[in-house]
Amino acid sequence: MKTPISDFIEEYKSKDPLRFHTPGHKGVGSLGYETEDITEIAGADSLYFASGIIEESEQNASKLFGSYKTFYSCEGSSLSIRAMLYLAMTNRKAQQGNFVLATRNAHSSFITASQLLGFDVEWIFGEKSYLSSDLTEEKLEKVLGSVDILPFALYVTSPDYLGNMLDIEALSRVCKKYGILLLVDNAHGAYLKFLTPSLHPLDLGADMCCDSAHKTLPVLTGGGYLHISKANPALARGAKGALALFGSTSPSYLILNSLDRANAYLESGYVQRLNDFVSLANDAKKHLRVSGFEVLVSEPLKLVIATKSIGYYGYELGSLLEKMNIYPEFYDRDFIVFMLSPEKPESLLALESALLSLVRKPAIRENAPKVMQAKKLLTPREALFCQKEDVSIDDANGRILGASAISCPPAVSLVVCGEMINDDIISACKYYGIKSLTVIR
Repeated sequence: MKTPISDFIEEYKSKDPLRFHTPGHKGVGSLGYETEDITEIAGADSLYFASGIIEESEQNASKLFGSYKTFYSCEGSSLSIRAMLYLAMTNRKAQQGNFVLATRNAHSSFITASQLLGFDVEWIFGEKSYLSSDLTEEKLEKVLGSVDILPFALYVTSPDYLGNMLDIEALSRVCKKYGILLLVDNAHGAYLKFLTPSLHPLDLGADMCCDSAHKTLPVLTGGGYLHISKANPALARGAKGALALFGSTSPSYLILNSLDRANAYLESGYVQRLNDFVSLANDAKKHLRVSGFEVLVSEPLKLVIATKSIGYYGYELGSLLEKMNIYPEFYDRDFIVFMLSPEKPESLLALESALLSLVRKPAIRENAPKVMQAKKLLTPREALFCQKEDVSIDDANGRILGASAISCPPAVSLVVCGEMINDDIISACKYYGIKSLTVIR
């Protein structure tokens, strides 16, 4: 597979040109990659008005993922999520309301999209961790079958931060029955396309989805995709404009270069390398389970351990491993999350060895708070434009949340802007170490 962006940059570098264009480093500097950091010069194309090398590279990505169109993002899935929701909203049918049905474990970029675009959200709460959803085909059918006005889309996160995967194929059947779009935040699952068989949302019936290429593929941080399904090609018509609406006018050519090179890499034996590594990962998970670890059932490239059963809070175990020069993706009081990769398979053995070397302690008998449902007094957009102040968590009861209460990672809020804070939410916030909240004045 050709790499038109990479080839252009290499050719430009070889000329040792006089750079009277941005960036200001002019191709010189101590980082070592300044020569590859260019802008929209003649021949370099333009991301949001692509008709040359970027368009060709995106066409290559579209073939790899089997989409109608795949578009690049240099701002991860956050940009693609906002664009995806804009496209769904502007393709709303007459009988549909100005709201999205969404699982509660949505990323903060979904909340900001609702604030920017002005649509409302009806949440589907689960019974598990606030980071996961247990939405099923039956539950979705019950929800959609009982509403007077249909949403213009169902929005789900799969895989989520704990590696939980929803039955996208089953959810797609229900969405098609009711004529609503299925949008999937697949930020953690770009690699799912290359499993045998594919578990990518596009292949399971999603109308649109986003992937953070950088999370699971060999792509620089910020590299992502917005995929449009072949089943709904009309959505692609305004996709570039949607991305431009929310994205920077100066996208990174370092990121574009890495997305371009990834196409050739993924085409050249990646499927075999990935599936071989998944087999190793499955063996490691089985070994850890046999050795007494509570390993959650998860997507293939996540290792998620509920740590209390071996006597550690997740953050305690994370701190111990960091002293061993092992850095997890995420941890809190209950879990520790490792993102695995076929790019460095030997690291899996080192991680397994480190975990098995831990001194076990008595189990911690403490339950995490259940997913909370708070009273909504304002929409997220209405809350955005209110004056706000910070208050101690002990002084927050009865106040309305004005800004997100959880940072990234995991960027999933216990309570959403516009909702009233109650005793249960205060207890949950204290459990996760939140000491203050931004509330409406």
